[in-house]
Amino acid sequence: METATGERTAKATFAAGCFWGVEETFRNIPGVTGTAVGYTGGSFDNPTYEDVCGDRTGHAEAVEVDYDAGKVSFERLLDVFWDAHDPTTLNRQGPDFGTQYRSAIYYHSPEQEAAARESKRLLDASGKFRDSIVTEIEPAGKFWRAEEYHQQYFAKRGLAYRCH
Repeated sequence: METATGERTAKATFAAGCFWGVEETFRNIPGVTGTAVGYTGGSFDNPTYEDVCGDRTGHAEAVEVDYDAGKVSFERLLDVFWDAHDPTTLNRQGPDFGTQYRSAIYYHSPEQEAAARESKRLLDASGKFRDSIVTEIEPAGKFWRAEEYHQQYFAKRGLAYRCH
């Protein structure tokens, strides 16, 4: 969609472990116009952080990224996603473990799905990782925005990114 200022706005949603650091990484990419941390991929309505951490909602900690597609491509966001975490560890990033920390790309269009699948295929074939990539690629569903204290967690506290 194009805005009155000429931006070609689009949305991408990624899960790559603890959402605080993932959000910080994407928020600092030129062309990204907004980020929000939250929960998606499960079947539990209005989840809280405690619900999701209890590993019984089916949701992943995720980041919803709004971006100007004229300034940054979805493919560039995929590159950032792959570099922001270890996509070969099932339900784990660093010391964090549970299905809420899974690696996933939630696509918003057929073009995003195709790009995500091709990117994963090429990266898996590249030999960069010793193990196979376990990242899920699923259609974007309802995104439940996390509690306000989680939004831009590191920036609000003047902390450097250090989740994993």
